[in-house]
Amino acid sequence: MTAERGAGPDTLEPAAALFHSLSDPTRLTILQHLTAGEHRVRDLTEHLGLAQSTVSAHLACLKDCGLVDSRPQGRASLYSLTTDRQLLALLAAAEDLLSATGYAVTLCPTYGIGAGK
Repeated sequence: MTAERGAGPDTLEPAAALFHSLSDPTRLTILQHLTAGEHRVRDLTEHLGLAQSTVSAHLACLKDCGLVDSRPQGRASLYSLTTDRQLLALLAAAEDLLSATGYAVTLCPTYGIGAGK
């Protein structure tokens, strides 16, 4: 994604979809767990204290977006990050941006903490 002139909404839609896939705290937590290596749904369910169906739905979203992959292991599947280095760099850049802005986004009435609730 570049800041070129003439870059319209059509060229930015994939980036918007990527950021939307990362907009859920549960999905970010799952990605954080996967930075340590492969996990089964059961492992993630235990770590997160969420229902299996909830974890599976978030993994399906992340897989559809190309951020995680799975491989069968017996009757279970092992999930892993598809692009460790790039995802970690993106998350580190997000932390840097949050720090640089003093976490002002948390006060945003649309997207901040408690918005729309």
